[in-house]
Amino acid sequence: MTSNLALVEGRAPVTMSKAARFREMLTQSSLDFIMEAHNGLSARVVEETGFSGIWASGLSMSAALGVRDNNEASWTQVMEVLEFMSDATSIPILVDGDTGYGNFNNMRRLVKKLEQRDIAAVCIEDKLFPKTNSFLGSAQPLADIDEFCGKIKEGKDSQRDDNFSIIARVEALISGWGMDEALRRAEAYHRAGADAILIHSKVSDPGEILGFAKEWGNRAPVVIVPTMYYATPAQQFRDHDISLIIWANHNMRVAIQAMRDVSREIFESESLLGVEERISSVKEVFELTGNAELAEAEARYLPSRDAGYKSIVLAASRGAGLGSLTDDIPKCMIDVRGQPLLRRQISMLNDAGVQDVTVVRGYKKDAIDFPSIGVRDNDDFAETKELQSLACARDLLNGSCLVSYGDILFRPYMLDALLRAEGDIVIVADALWQDREQSSEGLVRDLVSCDRAFSTDFLDDDPVHLTGAGASVSPEDASGEWIGLLKLSEAGAALVGAELDAMAADGSLANGEIPDLLNRLIAGGHKVQVQYITGQWLDIDDVLDLARARNIL
Repeated sequence: MTSNLALVEGRAPVTMSKAARFREMLTQSSLDFIMEAHNGLSARVVEETGFSGIWASGLSMSAALGVRDNNEASWTQVMEVLEFMSDATSIPILVDGDTGYGNFNNMRRLVKKLEQRDIAAVCIEDKLFPKTNSFLGSAQPLADIDEFCGKIKEGKDSQRDDNFSIIARVEALISGWGMDEALRRAEAYHRAGADAILIHSKVSDPGEILGFAKEWGNRAPVVIVPTMYYATPAQQFRDHDISLIIWANHNMRVAIQAMRDVSREIFESESLLGVEERISSVKEVFELTGNAELAEAEARYLPSRDAGYKSIVLAASRGAGLGSLTDDIPKCMIDVRGQPLLRRQISMLNDAGVQDVTVVRGYKKDAIDFPSIGVRDNDDFAETKELQSLACARDLLNGSCLVSYGDILFRPYMLDALLRAEGDIVIVADALWQDREQSSEGLVRDLVSCDRAFSTDFLDDDPVHLTGAGASVSPEDASGEWIGLLKLSEAGAALVGAELDAMAADGSLANGEIPDLLNRLIAGGHKVQVQYITGQWLDIDDVLDLARARNIL
């Protein structure tokens, strides 16, 4: 199995299983070391540092979950943590399996679930369930030898990978039962099938451990945890044929100290200035969690949402039909169920992959001040119409783009379908325009006529083309109503830009509307494609429209 980290860092895939690599570490003649981790991130740090394996510490995982090391974290919760750790790394993991979480039956299920998660080995200790951490209290009761041997036998019988290792942790020394009892138990566990013996001690010198190793005579690999006798040089352990050293809880302990120090300094100073230079950057977090690989995968596998499009939103008008609601803000900034109308449209554009959004402002322009947008200003908004606003963004008509009114609400699927539509110039028209409520007296609608009426035949995907728009179209001849949403390819944007220049030259730009532009394009022999929708949109012109917005949202 190849890990995510190996893929992220471009390593060659590892063909030997994690269990086989751990078994090799355990049985080779040289001393090896593994380091504690307690979640996916710390496991990655251990591998990045260069360790050959990971110790998934029960104490550390419990502490990271905020509970005591007394089996207060259920074994299924531990399994979830282990799954993240295993997925995040390519080196083998030895799990602190406490007492096996019960009797032989629990043990065999534990082995099955560990192998499913590509865990290389488990260490179980000969104490009673629920366990108590070895460093708490004095003498602790130990498990019956025969019962513990049964767990080992069942675990070995249950494993599917011959290289999966079960390490028996002998607690006789740490519980005060003496050397003879430690050797008796180690021999029984070895005969039951344990792949190695972990001998534990809580005295501050290595005398007990080295004495055990001498008496044991390397009958099976010996694993130690020098947390208390930490000052002992590693060479002494090599001289006594120790196979594996576990650095048991140090990543968790240093994390606690670092979090306390940083939290205290930020709390007291009310500033990040003193800590920013000595903590990991956000970039390092992204690197550890493999964001670069995700970006590459997204480019390979995600369908393009045409993020190359830019958007021009025409939002210069006041919206007189809204009365006093627009005394201080333009109508695009009217609150619609907790958000400005314009903010909703920008969010929808962003969700569709359109990140480059420019808003053409006019009335109360300073009220439009979102950090994620560009702006152009039509300071003559009171004396001009929408084509003058579009001309204010003439420089943006140099590639694929969307043009929309700033006072419309519509469903996301309409935008997605528009972005997928073919054609250099495509507008969205409501085929059910006659069913749409119209509250304002004398409100002018942007009616359109087309070469083909709307069809409910889902097999009918032939393109529909515009034949007329705006005042030139009577209700009797109308095929739909333009909703204020237009898509331009690079070629289409060039055509629109050239037509704006022509209108500026002949004096028709200032009082022109987009339907006028569309009619000129058609007259010039250019095709304007129509994409039909059936309701589910709204332009906000008065207070009744604000009430109707609930149905759209």
